[in-house]
Amino acid sequence: MSSLTILLQRACLRFALLPVPPLRAPLRPPRRPLGLPRRSAMSSSAASRLSHIVAAAGGAAGESSEPPAAAAAASGLAQEDDDLSSAMMGYRLPPKEIQDIVDAPPLPVLSFSPSKDKILFLKRRALPPLSDLAKPEEKLAGVRIDGYSNTRSRMSFYTGIGIHKLMDDGTLGPEKVVHGYPEGARINFVTWSQDGRHLSFSVRVDEEDNTSGKLRLWIADVESGEARPLFKSPEIYLNAIFDSFVWVNNSTLLVCTIPLSRGAPPQKPSVPSGPKIQSNETSNVVQVRTFQDLLKDEYDADLFDYYATSQLVLASFDGTVKPIGPPAVYTSIDPSPDDKYLMISSIHRPYSYIVPCGRFPKKVELWTVDGEFIRELCDLPLAEDIPIATSSVRKGKRSIYWRPDKPAMLYWVETQDGGDAKVEVSPRDIVYMENAEPINGEQPEILHKLDLRYAGTSWCDESLALVYESWYKTRKTRTWVISPDKKDVSPRILFDRSSEDVYSDPGSPMLRRTAMGTYVIAKVKKQDENTYILLNGMGATPEGNVPFLDLFDINTGSKERIWQSDKEKYYETVVALMSDKTDGELPLEKLKILTSKESKTENTQYYLQIWPEKKQVQITDFPHPYPQLASLYKEMIRYQRKDGVQLTATLYLPPGYDPSQDGPLPCLVWSYPGEFKSKDAAGQVRGSPNEFPGIGATSPLLWLARGFAILSGPTIPIIGEGDEEANDRYVEQLVTSAEAAVEEVVRRGVAHPDKIAVGGHSYGAFMTANLLAHAPHLFCCGIARSGAYNRTLTPFGFQNEDRTLWEATNTYVEMSPFMSANKIKKPILLIHGEQDNNSGTLTMQSDRFFNALKGHGALSRLVILPFESHGYSARESIMHVLWETDRWLQKYCLSGSSKTDSDSVADTENKTVSASGGGAPCEGPEAEGFSSMQRSLLWEDGLTTY
Repeated sequence: MSSLTILLQRACLRFALLPVPPLRAPLRPPRRPLGLPRRSAMSSSAASRLSHIVAAAGGAAGESSEPPAAAAAASGLAQEDDDLSSAMMGYRLPPKEIQDIVDAPPLPVLSFSPSKDKILFLKRRALPPLSDLAKPEEKLAGVRIDGYSNTRSRMSFYTGIGIHKLMDDGTLGPEKVVHGYPEGARINFVTWSQDGRHLSFSVRVDEEDNTSGKLRLWIADVESGEARPLFKSPEIYLNAIFDSFVWVNNSTLLVCTIPLSRGAPPQKPSVPSGPKIQSNETSNVVQVRTFQDLLKDEYDADLFDYYATSQLVLASFDGTVKPIGPPAVYTSIDPSPDDKYLMISSIHRPYSYIVPCGRFPKKVELWTVDGEFIRELCDLPLAEDIPIATSSVRKGKRSIYWRPDKPAMLYWVETQDGGDAKVEVSPRDIVYMENAEPINGEQPEILHKLDLRYAGTSWCDESLALVYESWYKTRKTRTWVISPDKKDVSPRILFDRSSEDVYSDPGSPMLRRTAMGTYVIAKVKKQDENTYILLNGMGATPEGNVPFLDLFDINTGSKERIWQSDKEKYYETVVALMSDKTDGELPLEKLKILTSKESKTENTQYYLQIWPEKKQVQITDFPHPYPQLASLYKEMIRYQRKDGVQLTATLYLPPGYDPSQDGPLPCLVWSYPGEFKSKDAAGQVRGSPNEFPGIGATSPLLWLARGFAILSGPTIPIIGEGDEEANDRYVEQLVTSAEAAVEEVVRRGVAHPDKIAVGGHSYGAFMTANLLAHAPHLFCCGIARSGAYNRTLTPFGFQNEDRTLWEATNTYVEMSPFMSANKIKKPILLIHGEQDNNSGTLTMQSDRFFNALKGHGALSRLVILPFESHGYSARESIMHVLWETDRWLQKYCLSGSSKTDSDSVADTENKTVSASGGGAPCEGPEAEGFSSMQRSLLWEDGLTTY
């Protein structure tokens, strides 16, 4: 299961799009840092709890070195509100009540030691300054690279590390600060050693000219907090374009370094040697989506090799440094559980100009831990021809991992349908396993055959593993029980259900840490001597989620609920298993788990639950991130679409609001459509009424501070039952869903019918534009951020649509608000990052849509944010987005004005344009502002919890 798949699943959980199939296999956590995730291998329990918490790429959340006032002055932020006539308007600040929430100090990220006896508090700063985004970057093969630091660009960081002991009574000891690194250091990739006695992390310090410094590898003694560089030579730097480093044992790390022999970057020829030519004279069928930042020519390919090529080095605490293997574009380094072997993945030429590096030719080799080549596991060719149909995959071996319950055994899967989801074949996938060094020419062993698409494995021991398969088109998901090393035991289906049916989700197995540092399914023993596993579930019900922990008999299917969230006031979840220090079965009476607890008004805190008394001990006491909104009103409401589909939304009202005295409010509806195969599944409730309302930097909930009612995430189901394609009735279902939501808030008396605005990000922006075109009677204005508006520009599929433009021409055209620009009469604010790298939402989508609107006299405004991508991160950008949004809401929602702007401008600095008059896959909601909540993040033993 790829990192991208996991990230999409978490986004789906958070934003209630499509439910995640249960019991997805958590992969073995690599002993590697929190950074650019190759495969996010966290425990199922942590995933289910923190699916809606996003840890920033590179190991931290956003940052800002200056206090708000200084940052404003340094950036030239202007407070003036209405003078838009100047071409040098500059960046603006929103009202103070919004600024104060956005500028609230972020809470730390937490990380537990392998033995669960210590916790790191990883300090972070608030939003980064625009100068960070303005640093030069190379866009190569789908990767954005900071050439100065030789890592991914726009990488956030930690500012400090504090270590706390977890005392026997569950309380935290005093903080020990890690020290010794340079002042102002940017810290990334923080990792525990396997014995928990040391930390490893990268350090970079910006140069005087504000260019990024290169990354150096540091280690710290956990007891003393003293840190030092691992390499004595100041000339050895990390290459963190792909992997960075991994612990091989408790005193040695395998490190990706910049080759010492590397010279200056290749220079772009002043005169090209010839034309750029792509050919398909073999008449191959190659359909790809609109990927961004691709290689353009041979110079780009040379530059990609220059930055991505690493020299692997074994480095020990005693100063020993040993280069191993030749320099290559290594993408992952993975030691075997017994630390005797290395599985090394790399990519190589020929490269492609139409797909990103993840589809380049890929070689996987097996080495000894000292770097001696043993054998090649596979060498996959360039994969430009993966079909666009959902559930299609690459040909050849994929998902190659170490079995976490064995010292050195590999397992992988191979497709039997050529990777094409449209090909009918049985079996569709076969899972294999094999010893690292086969004896006497033994062949790979078939572990299991699957008729759906392989979706992962959860390992326990020689007698138990869970294998998962799923199929998107039907939403079918199955969980198989197998005995990996007992051939006389036949596989059997444990669960066979619809992934959309969240009410039937049985939960995911909890994992324990082994002596080898891997993670396997935890077995629990009761006094009856039977063996059980722990299933951690979100507990979806018609009243909202009520998370649970079940003791599950894998043989009989019987279960006992041993823990459940309070459902009257609080929302509690199981985060991690804490009593996993020894191998073997865990006695139930010695069970210890980490839980989270929150309410509508109380932010998330972490607790220990200790059996047999189920004693609860609070670990953290984080302050409320925005006390000015502590008494806001939150309610999960239910209502019905006219075709009978049950819908859900979360209604927020400002603190102190009294509908009987204050009357109806202006209202902002913010949502994101989702696709379903059945009306029943679309009508199920997702989320909890007791969850703490996390408010990110661009969240619509910020307008609670401005007196607006907020209808957040109203279900916008696009349903395609049976053989019907959901998008064939997209506009019709979109409008009826919106009508039902508006009618409900008006019926309740909390929203003024003439003062309801609609907004969304990415596919939500697409929704917004369509609603203004096809349901102008519902909304007074709209706000669309980073959207795609013309589906003919994404002809080989978008979002979950896997038909091409030529196969579903009418659908593509009818869904495109660009084609209905002449129908949009209500004010619409378009905002887009100038360097959007999301496939499908190219910045030109907003440019062209705005020109179409302007050509029909629509009251519209386009704001292009310099240096920003699909989501926005710089403080200046975010503050300006909030200012633009607030201005739009005040002018066209609160006051109801739709007059022509007499001060239309073309802002050369801010790239803001006003006009007057009367998705693709990964068009994800994660940039909407909810996912960057001001709550703590938690990751465990190198396991990121996004």
